[in-house]
Amino acid sequence: MDLRLREDYVAFRAEVAGFLEAHRDKAPTQADRGIKNDKRLAWQRLLIEHGLAARTIPKRYGGYGAAPDILKSRIIGEEFARSGLPKGIANQGVSMLVPTLLELGTEAQKEAYIKPTLEGRMIWCQGYSEPGAGSDLASLTTKAHIEGDDYVINGQKIWTSTAKQADMIFCLVRTEAEAKKHHGISYLIFSMDTPGIEVRPLVDMTEAANFNEVFFTDVRVPRYQIVGKPGEGWQVANATLTHERGMLGDPNAAKTRLLAIAELMQTETVGGARLIDNPVFRDRLVALQARVYAMQANGLRVMTSRIKGEGAGMAGLIVKLQGCELNHELARLALDAMGELGLLYGEDTPYLRDFGQWQARYMYDLGLIIGGGTAQIQKNIIAERGLGLPREPRPAAA
Repeated sequence: MDLRLREDYVAFRAEVAGFLEAHRDKAPTQADRGIKNDKRLAWQRLLIEHGLAARTIPKRYGGYGAAPDILKSRIIGEEFARSGLPKGIANQGVSMLVPTLLELGTEAQKEAYIKPTLEGRMIWCQGYSEPGAGSDLASLTTKAHIEGDDYVINGQKIWTSTAKQADMIFCLVRTEAEAKKHHGISYLIFSMDTPGIEVRPLVDMTEAANFNEVFFTDVRVPRYQIVGKPGEGWQVANATLTHERGMLGDPNAAKTRLLAIAELMQTETVGGARLIDNPVFRDRLVALQARVYAMQANGLRVMTSRIKGEGAGMAGLIVKLQGCELNHELARLALDAMGELGLLYGEDTPYLRDFGQWQARYMYDLGLIIGGGTAQIQKNIIAERGLGLPREPRPAAA
């Protein structure tokens, strides 16, 4: 079997690499981390214009409009990783809501929300988890009843990332109180400026308020702001969750981190010797490299299934668990490679490496092993849905 790329793919790789080198000065850095930072948004527009972000999203919705091509997607990911430059924006709006709307939204919703979301001008948050409904999402109790042409929402959400900065929210509410647990839920989208919404930031162990509590008191949302049919929001929510797991387990992001750590180990030293020449550290790096490559191969399998319109099966079920645990291990290796300097955090010191991003990633990625579906829940899903193992027996009623 000839595994060499065709000439057109070789030319495409050279085109991507040339673009990234020519526009390197336009790329945002760690200092440009603001959600709506001008340089970050300009970079996003430039990438969309050249088909390196939102590549397969139709032009009428603000994308590039290219046909799906697995090898070109792989080449783009590889060249971004090799260059060390940031890819296009990946967040709850771009990576989770946009594909959900493309699949299940109305034409009016697609036209109103996809383009500003892709360009980073419209920020979204996800109203899913509640104090009593985290891993058991179907137990949510936030309610909405109909008054005239509106849904009126009352309840609370928690662990809502970017709620303080968000313009919009996609939110699960119970609209049919008498329906069974997984039924009677609706998927609504509405502005965070709607009267009756209160956001209270939650500071996590990174010392930043990455999460929030959100309270709804008689929040009125027009009935046409529903995605899918009333009472069938669970199906829409699961479509969004599938895209969330793909975002959290992005193999190209893991590859970028791996290459950054390899570069770090070229410069960090212990006793005058480079870390890359230390057999213990080099062995850890190679072991993680093997896992990253396995993750990339699995990503191609998932992408192939998606293009064919087929379910990804086990390949799709393992993405979130695999990706979050691997990212945390990568950050741990980076901290170990920095030695005592890896203990610095939030300090105004010239010894802090890369704006302290590895320290922040180590703690944030640990949280992501819990967030978006805990590792334990993910293992249950893999066991029951992927391997066909029996469910754990429930305790007998007293």
